[in-house]
Amino acid sequence: MKINYYSQISIVLLGGFLFLTSCKEKGPVTGPAPEIQVIKAIKKDVPLKRDFVGQIYGFQDIPIRARAEGYLEGVHFEEGFAVKKGQLLYTIDAQPYIEAVASKESNVAEAQTYLVNAENELARYKPLAEINAVSKSDLDAAQASRDAAEASLEAANANLRMAEINLSYTKILAPINGLIGKTEARTGEFVGREPNPVILNVVSDINKMRVEFFLTEAEYLTLAREFDQTGAEDGSRERIKSNKKNNLQLILADGSIYEEKGHVEFLGRAIDANTGSILVQASFDNKKGLLRPGMYAKVRVEFEVAEDAILVPEKCVTELQGQYSVFVVEADNVVKSRQVKLGEALGDLRLISEGLEENEIVVIDGLQKVASGMVISPVVIEFESQTIDN
Repeated sequence: MKINYYSQISIVLLGGFLFLTSCKEKGPVTGPAPEIQVIKAIKKDVPLKRDFVGQIYGFQDIPIRARAEGYLEGVHFEEGFAVKKGQLLYTIDAQPYIEAVASKESNVAEAQTYLVNAENELARYKPLAEINAVSKSDLDAAQASRDAAEASLEAANANLRMAEINLSYTKILAPINGLIGKTEARTGEFVGREPNPVILNVVSDINKMRVEFFLTEAEYLTLAREFDQTGAEDGSRERIKSNKKNNLQLILADGSIYEEKGHVEFLGRAIDANTGSILVQASFDNKKGLLRPGMYAKVRVEFEVAEDAILVPEKCVTELQGQYSVFVVEADNVVKSRQVKLGEALGDLRLISEGLEENEIVVIDGLQKVASGMVISPVVIEFESQTIDN
């Protein structure tokens, strides 16, 4: 089939028109740069802290022991309430101990009688011995009898004092001012001998609390320098006390931070060979009575201060195959990915040890929307940290 000249021209023009139309439809669509939230890198001195799991004890936790065996006659306090030093807590059946005291008093009286007789006998022998009316051996025997009677009296008095002490154990008094717990024995129970209750209760001084936790050897070295036991060798206790700093925080089980700060009381004598750790004891005031013995809490320890640290929110940092980076907004609002080296994690902030300077603009929101080389419209916001003061 033949196609005439005019038909060929029409086909060419139609093809060119369709090509141009297609190119116009598939060309790049330009528009405004997307608005992306950014922040300025922060530069400040930051205390570096670490958390350790600790257990809370009363400043004094005194077990109440039944030192006399017998039936419990009375419980004279309210469980879970405060008691005063010297307050009567328990009474144990005292009758056997009263009888023991009476028996020992009788022994003392008998020994006193023997001593009087021995002294009288010795007094008669002495003048007779001076005129040789009795032999020297008779005088020595009288002197020995008198000394033996005196020793017997001393022993009888000692036994009486012991019986009186045992009798006193039938009344159990509070050893300190503090909070008393649940009684382990009730009226009518036999106490003071295993397997019956021996420890009847515990009284705790909770005006101040002890918190015990453990450090590794490396952590100990850092904290020991901060604690500074200078003066321990020359016995200067006041100097040691003056070096104590209230730089410990207590994070309770509900995540709240305890309002009172504490300080290190002492470091353990030795590193535990099995665990490679050392005991640390800290103390916290407990004037409101919120803390109770047996609670667990995290102890936040300030080890050192990072001076002129560069910080960005944790959410600004991305990680790929062990490499960390942030998106930095450079000249003309161009986004560039920049590798950084990370330091300590500080809650919702991250310390940047290398790769970032103060006040550089860093992308904080929409990281999945940006890419290196992209032009954005940065919206600078203020980031309010929930973990450190701004």
